[in-house]
Amino acid sequence: MPVPDLPHLLFGTLAYLAALLTALWTWRRWHYRSYWLLVGYTLTAISVRATWRKVALGCGLTKKQQRWWFTVVPRAVASTGIVKVRRRFQRVAVDVKPWMWLPLPTRHGWRVTVRLLEGQIPADYSQAAERLAHSWGVHAVRVSSPRPGRIVLAVTIRDPLVRLDTLPASGELLTVIVGKLETGGPWTLDFRTVPHWLNAGATQSGKSNLANALIVGLAPQPVALVGFDLKGGVEFAPYAPRLSALATNRPESVALLGDLAALMLDRMGLCRAGGARNIWQLPAALRPVPVVVLVDELAELYLMADKSEKDEIAKTSTALLRIAQLGRAFGIYLFLCGQRIGSDLGPGVTALRAQCSGRICHRVNDPETATMTLGDLDPAALVSARAIPAETPGVAIVASQDGQWYRARSFYVAEHIAEHTARTYAHLTPSWDDLAAPEYRGEVTETDIPVLLDH
Repeated sequence: MPVPDLPHLLFGTLAYLAALLTALWTWRRWHYRSYWLLVGYTLTAISVRATWRKVALGCGLTKKQQRWWFTVVPRAVASTGIVKVRRRFQRVAVDVKPWMWLPLPTRHGWRVTVRLLEGQIPADYSQAAERLAHSWGVHAVRVSSPRPGRIVLAVTIRDPLVRLDTLPASGELLTVIVGKLETGGPWTLDFRTVPHWLNAGATQSGKSNLANALIVGLAPQPVALVGFDLKGGVEFAPYAPRLSALATNRPESVALLGDLAALMLDRMGLCRAGGARNIWQLPAALRPVPVVVLVDELAELYLMADKSEKDEIAKTSTALLRIAQLGRAFGIYLFLCGQRIGSDLGPGVTALRAQCSGRICHRVNDPETATMTLGDLDPAALVSARAIPAETPGVAIVASQDGQWYRARSFYVAEHIAEHTARTYAHLTPSWDDLAAPEYRGEVTETDIPVLLDH
């Protein structure tokens, strides 16, 4: 039997390994999802389970526990030279790692359930999440606790927000898909579920782009859009064909907010006459058109150049807060944007923030704006918001209706696309004169509002 030539055999083996590695790299590059499910997940699961003790120890997630241990004590007998062995039990302190279940694959990584040790809480793992991410070489680790004594580590291998699809068509009434969450799911703004949103972000952070995506999504729907743009109308004026009303300065804003408050009172009376708690319980023939109010540069409504503007600011603050408190039931929803949102603008801002259950925080220039937006929800969300880099416009921290917060990124919507959409659906724009015309008056007056607020 001929002996194979060793150099040729070595060359053939190396060529085979090179071809295999090239095929795996190509597979991973062009269809990462199938590669991850069939190859990457298996290797990752083995590696994570094999290194969990070392990772948990390095991240400070182990606990010192006392355990009984036996040691073998040799003792030589001098007379015979025979070595006798005696076992002796003693208590020693050992590092005990948390018990980990088998990792399960997800769309963008994997998740695993971990059993907490005595004295541990989910916050211990939240504080170590960044250490875990670096230890495993992944993009991010998120911690949740489905039940006492258990936590779930959701691991994202690669940032799913780097590359986004195109803006999808609008869905149900008052629901718009504006981007994608870090989980791979759609980022949806649902005004029926979360009526008022606070959107903070510095210049070039993606704040205005999100407003563009919202306008594009709402334009084909049977809703009225009302704009407040105190930068002279440079942001919302191009979308005027689809706006029922637009205020571009402080006096116009005061008048328009007064009209919105009056509109709310009219709808309050309409619901009372129809025996309904909100407009959605009214018959379709009597149900008024929903109104979405878009405010750009919220701080401009509260800034005061001199004392002569004090009364205007007080009226503005009171009307806006009243709409936030009562508007949901009567089909008036707020989407408030601002670069600078802080308590120093006045007590009205803090009260308004409390009414906005939807929070969006892009990259901001000052920590107080991030704290004002997210600080009362979750400290971990605040830390993540402060870490958004400038080279990722559109990325934001979103606190939504499910009680969780997510990293998300809005679809890019160019201004000319939003302008074209506004012109295309201009025929759906309700006239503000017709919209504000009272269909029902008489039973509810402004003095009734405090009584209703108490209930």
